[in-house]
Amino acid sequence: METYVIDENIVNIRIDKAIGMLDNNLSRVAIQRLIDSGNILVNGEKTKSSYKTRLGDEVTIQKEEPKKIDIVAQDIPIEVLYEDKDIIVVNKPKGIVVHPANGNPDGTLVNAIMNLCGDTLSGIGGEIRPGIVHRLDKDTTGVLIVAKNDFSHINISNQIKDRKTKKIYIALARGVIKENEATIDMPIGRSKKDRKKMAVTRDGKEAVTHFKVLKRYENFTLLEIKIDTGRTHQIRVHMAEIGYPIVGDYVYSNGKNPFNVEGQMLHAKRIEFTHPRTGKKMIIEAPLPKYFQEVLQQLEEEEYSGTK
Repeated sequence: METYVIDENIVNIRIDKAIGMLDNNLSRVAIQRLIDSGNILVNGEKTKSSYKTRLGDEVTIQKEEPKKIDIVAQDIPIEVLYEDKDIIVVNKPKGIVVHPANGNPDGTLVNAIMNLCGDTLSGIGGEIRPGIVHRLDKDTTGVLIVAKNDFSHINISNQIKDRKTKKIYIALARGVIKENEATIDMPIGRSKKDRKKMAVTRDGKEAVTHFKVLKRYENFTLLEIKIDTGRTHQIRVHMAEIGYPIVGDYVYSNGKNPFNVEGQMLHAKRIEFTHPRTGKKMIIEAPLPKYFQEVLQQLEEEEYSGTK
């Protein structure tokens, strides 16, 4: 248990932010979890994240005891793009969820990573999300960073929060987009019609997506996409909202396509970040998956032959 007294340097700010200033070994997720569980007290009382600090407040932090990870390591083939003692960067395949959840107790990326790294993963994300700093949707492929220790987890999480990382995606959209480049700046929140889906909503969180046309085909457009924010399903929601849904996305469109592709054709091609330990700039890329390459090849051949 650790106790702090609020001084003039951290007066009148939200308690969750103040905790981060008092203890930089705690991530935002961990702080919120401690507040929700009543393990952060202000003057001996439970608090809320929105509480504003006052001069002389006594803040007590009771950190969670590390929990044993009961996730079973599974020999699931995963391409490793980079690895050292602090991080492992993998090329997430299609059709695999990142971590266990209801309906997906195993067969996840975490199960595969456990097989590669054992218990040398950060515990900040909780017992079912060891090492997981950021996520990709089940059918989105590509680059994903996993932290091997809490130091790296916090560092990379902060880079993402402060928008110091750069994420580049490749996507195939339905329809022919006229603009060569554009920015979609529309807030995203939980859909009021279907709570399992996200949507552009007036009261949603800021979401900014930039896209650039790489190639136009007869009825499709190949895009390079960069996101400033990382909202759930952000690219899929934004592209569907402007009338150019991602090919194969059955959640935000009907998913029908002539290639018999199931799940969105969306690939996290490249990520740029600063190595948490060395400070070196890292640029890591993942090649397009075979099925994606085959679809593009088919489109190129149809264009060359004049068939539709």
